[in-house]
Amino acid sequence: MKLAVVVQRYGAEIAGGAEYLCRLIAEQLAGRHEVDVLTTCARDDSTWKNRYPEGDDRIRGVTVRRFANERTRDPASFDEYSRWIHRHDHSADDEAEWLKQQGPWCPGLQSYLEEHHRDYDALVFFDCLYASTVLGLRIDPARSILVPVATDGPAMRLNLYREVFSRPAGIAYTTAVERGFLKRRFPIGARVEETVGCGVDLPPSRLHEKPPSEASASPLTARGAVFRRRHRLYGPFALHDGRIEAGRGCEELLDYFNGHAESDGDTSLVLMGLKLMPIPNARHLRFAGMLSEAERSEALEAATVVVAPSPTESLSLLALESFAVGTPVLANARSDVLVDHCQRSNAGLYYGSRDEFQACLRLLVRDDDLRSALGRQGRAYVRANYRWEVVLGKYDRLFAGLPSSRPAGRSPRGGRRRRPRAG
Repeated sequence: MKLAVVVQRYGAEIAGGAEYLCRLIAEQLAGRHEVDVLTTCARDDSTWKNRYPEGDDRIRGVTVRRFANERTRDPASFDEYSRWIHRHDHSADDEAEWLKQQGPWCPGLQSYLEEHHRDYDALVFFDCLYASTVLGLRIDPARSILVPVATDGPAMRLNLYREVFSRPAGIAYTTAVERGFLKRRFPIGARVEETVGCGVDLPPSRLHEKPPSEASASPLTARGAVFRRRHRLYGPFALHDGRIEAGRGCEELLDYFNGHAESDGDTSLVLMGLKLMPIPNARHLRFAGMLSEAERSEALEAATVVVAPSPTESLSLLALESFAVGTPVLANARSDVLVDHCQRSNAGLYYGSRDEFQACLRLLVRDDDLRSALGRQGRAYVRANYRWEVVLGKYDRLFAGLPSSRPAGRSPRGGRRRRPRAG
């Protein structure tokens, strides 16, 4: 099959969120199908400024077609308009203006889809929030699959999203929690649906072994020994990876951890990812920055516990990747998705207050047997639900449920079939 995967931004440098999820899935689908990613030239989602060159690119086996945004976003003006629209009666035109101001606004991408949508067997739209999906779904809804990556925020109360969820022939939900809230909120019109999630690689060497404790392992064989030596981490540490910003629970995390450090000075907190807020200069805090995928995996394995502080998650690849390497998770109880992962896997704890955070962290740091049991259960959960062959099989079922794709007379790659020459 030939697939068009539509997403608001795309690149190996973009870590986290719907875009990271999209890239992982596009790369895996490219092993079975011909995949074109259709996206904008933006690298950051605060202004949508064109950073990548317009035109075609090739990233890890995937063809990427980039289109320039017509305008950038003014965050202050957009925030002010958002506050107004969420608090006042407004019209459909007001919501259309909100969508345009939110960005990215990319008429070139829309025009390409209108002209070439019949060249593809299926159109896969990632992230229900943005104009690339809202407008793109209107073009060929009968052969479109939506991957909503939705959280229950104020934007989901706008009327324009009722249309979004009524249009696509297929929906690939990230979690059962997301599926439940969307079905309660919107009249879903899809003919085929799957709760898909995302595949996670299980390290072969860790599939069946019991994770050794820091106390019992030698410095050369301990889990994540390379990462620990590189960053001079000699005791237990909690790890967070992702966008380091207040809105994702990181300000609260620092506050709660500071209280823990006052009574337990042996444990450190390591922060990886993109820093979007100040990090205090304290002995128990480390900032590791943006790391390669190999280093990220080492870090997750080296950690005593991984903390997932965000109250709004659609899937939490951080939690799944931690489970995959046998590291337990300490999650924010305000996130229904994270709580559901912890309960289904029995591989993590969750906190709803400062006292609960500190009690759970203390327990996980001190109890080697508990961490080992949680680690085994986490790996079993990923094996059963998030192996790539499981996830890709669900996508193939979605594709099979769509109507027969391109019109007769087109080749599998979108060109015209040649008539056979006469005898």
